[in-house]
Amino acid sequence: MKIWMAPGGLHVAPARPEDADALARLHAGAFYRGWPASEFAAYVRDAERTPGYAALDTKRRVAGFAMLRLLEDEAELLTIVVDPKWRGKGVGAALLRATMDDLLMTPVTRMFLEVETDNQPAIALYKAFGFAEIGQRKGYYAKPDGTAATALVMRCQLE
Repeated sequence: MKIWMAPGGLHVAPARPEDADALARLHAGAFYRGWPASEFAAYVRDAERTPGYAALDTKRRVAGFAMLRLLEDEAELLTIVVDPKWRGKGVGAALLRATMDDLLMTPVTRMFLEVETDNQPAIALYKAFGFAEIGQRKGYYAKPDGTAATALVMRCQLE
């Protein structure tokens, strides 16, 4: 089993279908349009194409997670979420490090993601891991007030 160390006594391990409810709750708390548990369960069951990584405590309570989509030599970070009580403690970095370390064992050579332009903590994290802006998607994220936010498209070459 793959396991990566994380701060605060947590570890990162592959997500399992039984984690789907916790993943959906965290996602719904972080995004206006959360994904249902059934979608997370389907992703996790198809770990060859959509691997998930969960930051867990010793009782398998989820403090954060990341989901990828793999296609040939490319990966897309579909989503990454950290429980508010764990934010700013290095959990997001541990999740991103685990995904990137795991991708080194695959044919993947580059990773893409979208992030809302206002999400400065996430943008700083991605830049620290070597991601650079390659474009923007205007109106990409729906917001609760009916407006839409712009997403930065970022890419990182994996080594």
